[in-house]
Amino acid sequence: MSSLPQHLDLHLIRILYLLLVEKNVSRVALKLNQPQPSISASLRKLRELTGDPLLVRGARGMVPTQHGESLLKPAKRILDETESLFVKKTPFVPQEEARTFHIAAPDYLDSQFLPNVVALLRRGSPKSRVVIHNLGPGIDYIRMLSDGDMDLVIANWDEPPQHLHISKLFEDPIICAMHAASPYAKRTASDAMTLQDYLTLPHVAPSQMLPGYGGVIDSFLERQNLRRNVAVESAYFGLIPYMLTQTDLVLTTGRQFLRFYEKTLPLKTFTVPVKFPPMRFYQLWHERVHQAPEHKWLRDQVTAAAKGLAGR
Repeated sequence: MSSLPQHLDLHLIRILYLLLVEKNVSRVALKLNQPQPSISASLRKLRELTGDPLLVRGARGMVPTQHGESLLKPAKRILDETESLFVKKTPFVPQEEARTFHIAAPDYLDSQFLPNVVALLRRGSPKSRVVIHNLGPGIDYIRMLSDGDMDLVIANWDEPPQHLHISKLFEDPIICAMHAASPYAKRTASDAMTLQDYLTLPHVAPSQMLPGYGGVIDSFLERQNLRRNVAVESAYFGLIPYMLTQTDLVLTTGRQFLRFYEKTLPLKTFTVPVKFPPMRFYQLWHERVHQAPEHKWLRDQVTAAAKGLAGR
């Protein structure tokens, strides 16, 4: 029996399959738009490789040998599997398919944003599962995106990582707030806070979210050679508005985030006497999923939820 060749020519396998199906050298040559002598030469090579005639004369033309018949299905399978490597991905049908989507986000987003994202995902792909992850000091989101443990990261950065894909979701103007019954709030108009007041009042700020990430507020102040008086740091951003109601603390954050708490808590908001740029929220993802149909659909839903905030 002949030893297997080190390099199998896929074109030769295609010729083998067509010869076994058509049982005619001339028809195969026509199908492949090749000269008949070339197909005949390939048949000779196939016979050498297999140690079998493959096609022999029958009563009504050429017929496959028993060994030739046994090669028909394997040759077809090889051609089909090879073709599947290069065909375009089938569209993602969200209503029918079940996927698990992993999204990481901080808890200082607009209170309606993530609920709206989840609602869109549930309506669009009811069989899918959604896992919301927190962003904290122990979360290596860059590694998780590259390893496929995370699909999307939503947050705000001064300078998002350059090697990741990025799409801006929305902007949130920066304001500050404190307990409406505090002495300072009672005697100061919403647009009358001075820079000196702002820097000396006691502030509450979120703890460092990610290693090396100081937050957009303090990073901006540092670039202006300014420093505020941070008296309290909290890892639980969602609890900070409630801290304001029992203290003299000031919170600096986005207007959209505070809008929800203003309705239920005795807070007073102020125009910040620093020209902060608005908070810019992005979604980040890795190149490995950039072309995946289900991931494109996921990003579209997140973008739609962000546009819904702007329309409120």
